Amino acid sequence: MSGNEFRFFLSCDINLPVTFRIERLEGQLPSSKNPNSGDVDSTLEKDRPELYVECTLHLDGAPFGLPMRTRLETKGPSYCWNELVTLSTKYRDLTANSQLAFTVWDVSRGKNEGVVGGATIHLFNMKKQLKTGKHKLRLWLGKEADGSVHTSTPGKVPKEERGEVEQLEKLVNKYERGQIQRVDWLDRLAFKAIEKIKESQSSKNGSSHVYLVIDFCSFEHRVVFQESGANFLIPSPIASINELVTVWDPEVGKINPSEHKQLKLARSLNRGIIDRDLKPSSTERKSIQRILKYPPTRSLSGDERQLLWKFRFSLMSEKRALTKFLRCVEWSDVQEAKQGLELMGKWEPIDVCDALELLSPVFEREEVRAYAVSVLERADDDELQCYLLQLVQALRFERSDKSRLSQFLVQRSLCNIELASFLRWYVAVELHDPAHAKRFYATYELLEESMLKLGTGANGDEDGVKLWQSLVRQTELTAQLCSIMKDVNKIKRGTQKKIEKLRHLLSGLLSELTYFDEPIRSPLAPGVLITGIIPSESSIFKSALNPLRLACRTANGGICKIIFKKGDDLRQDQLVIQMVTLMDRLLKLENLDLHLTPYRVLATGHDEGMLEFIPSKSLAQILSEHRTIISYLQKSHPDEDGPFGITATCLETFIKSCAGYSVITYILGIGDRHLDNLLLRDDGRLFHVDFGFILGRDPKPFPPPMKLCKEMVEAMGGAESQYYTRFKSYCCEAYNILRKSSNLILNLFHLMAGSNINDIASDPEKGILKLQEKFRLDLDDAECIHFFQDLINESVSALFPQMVETIHRWAQYWR
Repeated sequence: MSGNEFRFFLSCDINLPVTFRIERLEGQLPSSKNPNSGDVDSTLEKDRPELYVECTLHLDGAPFGLPMRTRLETKGPSYCWNELVTLSTKYRDLTANSQLAFTVWDVSRGKNEGVVGGATIHLFNMKKQLKTGKHKLRLWLGKEADGSVHTSTPGKVPKEERGEVEQLEKLVNKYERGQIQRVDWLDRLAFKAIEKIKESQSSKNGSSHVYLVIDFCSFEHRVVFQESGANFLIPSPIASINELVTVWDPEVGKINPSEHKQLKLARSLNRGIIDRDLKPSSTERKSIQRILKYPPTRSLSGDERQLLWKFRFSLMSEKRALTKFLRCVEWSDVQEAKQGLELMGKWEPIDVCDALELLSPVFEREEVRAYAVSVLERADDDELQCYLLQLVQALRFERSDKSRLSQFLVQRSLCNIELASFLRWYVAVELHDPAHAKRFYATYELLEESMLKLGTGANGDEDGVKLWQSLVRQTELTAQLCSIMKDVNKIKRGTQKKIEKLRHLLSGLLSELTYFDEPIRSPLAPGVLITGIIPSESSIFKSALNPLRLACRTANGGICKIIFKKGDDLRQDQLVIQMVTLMDRLLKLENLDLHLTPYRVLATGHDEGMLEFIPSKSLAQILSEHRTIISYLQKSHPDEDGPFGITATCLETFIKSCAGYSVITYILGIGDRHLDNLLLRDDGRLFHVDFGFILGRDPKPFPPPMKLCKEMVEAMGGAESQYYTRFKSYCCEAYNILRKSSNLILNLFHLMAGSNINDIASDPEKGILKLQEKFRLDLDDAECIHFFQDLINESVSALFPQMVETIHRWAQYWR
């Protein structure tokens, strides 16, 4: 939903009973003890209040329906009912002056029930919006609630009496209704401060007031009052005095019929003969070129759509224009849709990057999506594997379970066991999604059926049945690893005891894992055949989830090490590493190798998965053992004649990898960076792990724009050295190369919009716009170099002591 839209429900359309929750009383009840009583203890016991709340609905000052009562509550002084009340009256039957009258009664006072107090509350506010969330009503002690239009017992605290506590409670109410953004670390601090303020106010003033807390139910959008059968076209009577009148326009966001008719006339198909020969003027050509440079996330205005439609015939030789043209077609118009499809078939063939855009949820027409698949058929297996994760997610937007896209993915997988293995895992993980499980299961079944039908000799010397069984054994292996983790985690003592338990299980009860009956294809690299697990070289990481580090024998006599995690959703890490792999490929295509480490990650479930183990040390460990990165590299790659006593190759590798990850983490908005999730390999390659926060989210306040720590800059010789200048040069070069492929990266993220990845699912539109902002598509290459250099300088100056307040905050990030 765009920021300028206001979406709402009308009360007359809600056919649900009025529902709310009566929670509790706050404050000290007035004393009801008999002064003539001699035995104080027996009096207190005898006169302990027994309270209930009576609620009555009043419409325009008259009671409507029967009163409702809560149960008796005696567990004071904090009387808590927490009782849901459902009235017989429905929201559609309410009037603008609907009120709820609450009276608290005490039945411990003998036959004559005593009135503790009463209060009333309007169901609609001054803007005619239904009230939601929690409300504290001040009771008028000793009075029954008055439900008349001009009530004598209003529960709302008068403005002149509202203090800091009331203002804070109003903000808390907005927070609970989702109208204030949640920031966990800041929220915890705020709530602690609020409690202290409440306690201090209470101790200073005491309180003679008693409050009843009511919680109204909430709806997806706000509810605006409207009488049943009311006509929006009849103007409301306006008072003779000058006052603002709020008018709700139900036509906001809808098509203007007169504008739509004019547009249809302007685009009349009868003009097709004339349009074929039309050529844009220089001004129109500039406008068209500007439109073609728009990112795929940007929608076109009416004038822009009209301009592209007008010159559609002259644009057919411009392959970049097809996706924009298809956005201009009025698909509800049969004749226009027919012409749009005809032109699509004659258009200059588009690139694979643009075909991905046609698979996004924006394009629903089956013929358009089928055309996109026909373009994807031109991609080789390596390129297709780069996009496979998103293509599986695009199945959500197809019109049928056995779509052209589904059939294409399965057919390509039959010719490549790596594609087949990853397709099977990507689909299997989505079977946990109840909304689309049927769609993904259909693709899974199609893959299984198609592979089992393969004849002997397909893909080398294995037939289809053996190929499928080799993939199924991957699932059996992960199930056994989950069982091992469960047994290991029962050991409550130290990590060493757990390692001993792991090795005992692998060599004892589960000795079949030491030597497999038949080789199993590695889920991370299906081209590698694993023949067993080596118990003596397997271990457990010392962390909360105790992930396994397994050393596996391979069929060619080598060893591959994998990490198996249970209890952590790796789908977000999998996406980030896929992007790192793709960006590494894009940079290498431009002859820029930044020595990145795109290790393999595979989510095998919604809370489990595997990672490739890369021998390395965290910067935190290196600094604790060697004090500086330079000292560590000097021991690994010493060279007396080299820079800082390190071989030139090692230092160059370090600088390039720092540049590559600085740019990538900036573009993807990677958060929560610290010295424990920055790792360094022996050859000088730096790389990042653990991507729990992306697209600008960060658990720490004031994150710097670039994730570059002081120790990394010092290892390059400081901010004034020639090596640091080279680092900045690599950063700017890489940034401009990746900007050229911004449409590809944006399209891939757009296809992930329906996924269950936390940082995308929370607000897909906002996340993609944040990503788009990072590319600075409004600047040319030269301007971008200046922009990125300034960005680096800002971030690095935050790491050294010459500070203003903002820079000081950024420096705190790395502590």
